[in-house]
Amino acid sequence: MYKLVYRLTKAAALVASVFAFSAQAQDIKIGYTADQSASGVAELGISGRWGFEAAIEDINKAGGIMGRKLVGVIRDDQGTPPKAIQTVQELIDSEKVSGIVGPANSGNALAWLHIPQQKKVPVIVPIGTATEITTRYAKEPQNYLYRISMVDREQVALLGAYAVKASKDKKIAILADSTGYGQGGIKDATEILALHGVKPVAVEKYGPKDTDMTSQLNKIKAAGADTVIIYGIADGAAQVLRSMEKINYMPTTLGTWGNLSSLLPKMAGTKLAEHLIMAASTTEDTSAKTKALGQRVRVNFPTLTTFPCAAQAYDSVMLLAAAMKQANSTDGEKVAAALENLNSTDGVIKTYDKPFSKTNHEGLSVSDFYLARWKGSDVVRFEDSVYKSLTPADLKK
Repeated sequence: MYKLVYRLTKAAALVASVFAFSAQAQDIKIGYTADQSASGVAELGISGRWGFEAAIEDINKAGGIMGRKLVGVIRDDQGTPPKAIQTVQELIDSEKVSGIVGPANSGNALAWLHIPQQKKVPVIVPIGTATEITTRYAKEPQNYLYRISMVDREQVALLGAYAVKASKDKKIAILADSTGYGQGGIKDATEILALHGVKPVAVEKYGPKDTDMTSQLNKIKAAGADTVIIYGIADGAAQVLRSMEKINYMPTTLGTWGNLSSLLPKMAGTKLAEHLIMAASTTEDTSAKTKALGQRVRVNFPTLTTFPCAAQAYDSVMLLAAAMKQANSTDGEKVAAALENLNSTDGVIKTYDKPFSKTNHEGLSVSDFYLARWKGSDVVRFEDSVYKSLTPADLKK
């Protein structure tokens, strides 16, 4: 009887060790969730998806993570919070991902942040820009939300600095859509201009479905504004540009990176689209690395215009993988700790040297951003004498 028990115990131990080895040898899964089909940000989500897949391909070519293959699990959240919550729950509970990259829509992110936070799954947001995404759980013992994207406030810091120097008499106006996004933009732009000692000469709003903004623009023109900051997404900004043309009023016009969407030149025309100067984290013509990634992504997405989304998603995967390697683990707590003390990691936007800390989960800031504009069907970097004159002291936030 003793020998039988011994043999069974030994057999059980052998089976357990086989399963343990099998589990250790399993692929490492990371999830990608973003709108890729339904809303105005789908173009951004598609771009991010191909940057995500390019990074996984490069990591696996280099040997994977801890000798294990990295596998991407992709979900389309269809631009709605209920679907976004469902995709995140599925990625964590069913697919057992060790990290998540996504989403594109800030509202969707804010709807599901509590899930990875509770489950201790690190998330790097590559597109959504709402400030609260990385700060909601900042006071928790461990915050699992990180970002490689253009935070709203940081974008406005660059646009505001340019506006103050571009305007001859500091006569700057703000024109924003009436959504929460636009109203948040009014608040940020007004506060940042105040840091420069400037008060907007006019603040006007438009509905997200409005097609004629001539009334608002006539008020802005009457106030003497020679520079206008538009806070809205591409379709609204296109209608603003068309309305400017109608009344023959073409001030210096600035906008956020949401205007990288091809909706802008499609709706406004390529000539008018070139009039808008935008904030961007990078462009395809920035370096050899960005050019190479752009060429790769265009194989799957020939009409790519939202390149920064691809670059930010690529870098998000690279940082998540680097943290796993540094931690020598896929355990969420250990990976989060590694992200906050990360060794130098190469991305396509830049080389990240300790990009995150315990109190700062933003991997990009205003000092990393550029100005860009449409040139035909492409987005290219924009530099003029005003931009070149900006100093770090001008980037108030």
